[in-house]
Amino acid sequence: MSKISVGGVGVPPVERNIPPVVLKNYGKWDTHEVVKPGVIKRIADSGDLCYTVRIGMPPARVSVASMLELCDLADAYCGGFFRITLRNSFEFIDVRHDRIDELIRKVEALGFPVGGTKNSLHNILACPGWIHCNLPATDSPSIAKMLGDALYDEFKNHRLPSWLKINIGGCANIEEALMADIGIIGVHRDLPIVLEDKIRICEQPTVIHSCPTGAIKPKGKESVTISAERCIHCGACTMHCEAILTGNPKLDGFAVSVGGKASNTGSGPDLGRIVIPYLPNRPPKWEEAVNAVRQIMDAWIKDAQPDERIKEWIHRIGWDRFFRKAGIRVSMKDVDGFYYSNEFARSDLRFGW
Repeated sequence: MSKISVGGVGVPPVERNIPPVVLKNYGKWDTHEVVKPGVIKRIADSGDLCYTVRIGMPPARVSVASMLELCDLADAYCGGFFRITLRNSFEFIDVRHDRIDELIRKVEALGFPVGGTKNSLHNILACPGWIHCNLPATDSPSIAKMLGDALYDEFKNHRLPSWLKINIGGCANIEEALMADIGIIGVHRDLPIVLEDKIRICEQPTVIHSCPTGAIKPKGKESVTISAERCIHCGACTMHCEAILTGNPKLDGFAVSVGGKASNTGSGPDLGRIVIPYLPNRPPKWEEAVNAVRQIMDAWIKDAQPDERIKEWIHRIGWDRFFRKAGIRVSMKDVDGFYYSNEFARSDLRFGW
């Protein structure tokens, strides 16, 4: 293992952040099993065991105080080793088997649920929304919070037909929202607003060429106009000019997609299809978002076969039956996965019609 000189530049060597049992069996792990919700036992070729405890984390942000409390538990129960998963779950690595229940009690006393493994709701992903960005059409972290509260028991139990992953994006630029079983995507329904009294402070050529669809054209010598037919609400113009504003609080809302999948298992990865093109923003309870997700989940739970994710379930029964079973009204705006389906269908290694 290489040494680090005091005052060195860069991150420490990877080996320093790997638990000894993982480093010893690096690349030689044979299998794993889920002992109970949130507890994973990994087995190496040598027979060594490594127990992991997974907990759910708040969407998009975690306080310093919470992280310090979790780090203290990691120091006490697993030698200070932990990791953050791709879905922002927190995992304690190499916990002694006889101390797992004690650790779970202390973690849950802090308000963090243990679970998110196997046939359950996995940690909900959400972009930071308005906390960090000026483009969102909806408040993704608060929607994730309300969904997490409503589906709390599904995170802690293995009673769903298969994995359930929910991603939330504040605007159409967050593609991860379409790569989950159920996705929520913020949608703008009005053109960006051009402040005529301030637009002269921006460089017209930069603003015009920032638009990927050519929706922005000169308007005289000191202003621009935006085409409703070409604008895709990407927000690129607002990033280049503070005199162009995106969003209308009275019209903005979100859409709901289903059937997305990022993994290459089973029938392979796929993008979700929009099934509800618009629902209004109504904080703080977000009843429309919670009810829509519950509606889709209830139909899936009732009709799906064991280990059948939402994508496979829809492909088995067909889109027409999905809409009927989920009680969703088909809209003419649902062309995403229907009219153009031949253009985008089966675009993975398992090509077939």
